Amino acid sequence: MKYTQLGQTSLHVSVLSYGTWQFGGDWGSFEKREAQDTIRKALELGINFFDTAQAYGFGVSEKLLGEALQQELKDRRQQIILATKGGLRMDGDTLVRDSSPRWLRQGVEQSLRNLGVDYIDLYQVHWPDVDTPLEETAGALQQLVEEGKIRYVGVSNYDAAQMGAFEKTRKIDTLQPPYHLFRRDIEAEALPYCQAHGIGVLVYGPLAHGLLGGKYTPQTSFAGDDWRSESPAFQGELFARNLEIVDRLSQLAGRLGITVAQLAVAWVLANPAVDVAIVGARRPQQLVETAPAADVQLSQETLAEIEGIMQIAVPMGGPSPEGMI
Repeated sequence: MKYTQLGQTSLHVSVLSYGTWQFGGDWGSFEKREAQDTIRKALELGINFFDTAQAYGFGVSEKLLGEALQQELKDRRQQIILATKGGLRMDGDTLVRDSSPRWLRQGVEQSLRNLGVDYIDLYQVHWPDVDTPLEETAGALQQLVEEGKIRYVGVSNYDAAQMGAFEKTRKIDTLQPPYHLFRRDIEAEALPYCQAHGIGVLVYGPLAHGLLGGKYTPQTSFAGDDWRSESPAFQGELFARNLEIVDRLSQLAGRLGITVAQLAVAWVLANPAVDVAIVGARRPQQLVETAPAADVQLSQETLAEIEGIMQIAVPMGGPSPEGMI
């Protein structure tokens, strides 16, 4: 496993972070023991960076992660880097964005309890909230840093303009955006902004929510409680067309002696603006298959070949939090 400095922070993290979105209920059911075994396998593979969120089941994923890492968090807390996110809440049956100082503070306190720790290494605003002035959000997070409850401040799903406005009050330490071969919009402005301002980047979805895992066929279907069952990107002609692209990428990966999933993650990490790729897995073996990507170095010739393959791909987005309900 390779390690890197996250942006300009003092955090020394594995270039792969283990993400826990899959345990929040949006991806269907899971088995708790198997989930915790997978978290333990991440440790064995050298991963020291774990990403979760308050809104991943509103406590479910955070508690699961805290319980799985309980002994390590007790014996060697400084070696385990925990990142979580806040700024989403339920209003009845409706999920809303709320980055107000009051809700962020409540979120931090709840996340500390869920994880079973005294401080959070990286606390991120999950989604932009147009109803709360950015200076209020930034000021509230700075106050939590000064109180020692969080060490660093990040944002997720922000564009360059939003980051610029936020930084008028408080420096942003990290950005967590979606990024994979089928979704590259951050290359235009967000990544250059991060490079210019010393902001660390940890990207989510490098496997395009499973599309680049190499296991799907045009006949693949998803359970009704999995958000992909309602996504146009995972059904019909669009799905079939992009699976043809994945097949071509798989052939390229085969020539290199790696899997298409390893190729996809290595491609993300090849971008000099990206520090870390967040990978999710339900079972230990899935993580074992993906982890070697951390050590794959893609040549310029291979990167150019990938560009050629992707020329006819159909770009795909992802769900907004409101779309998950």
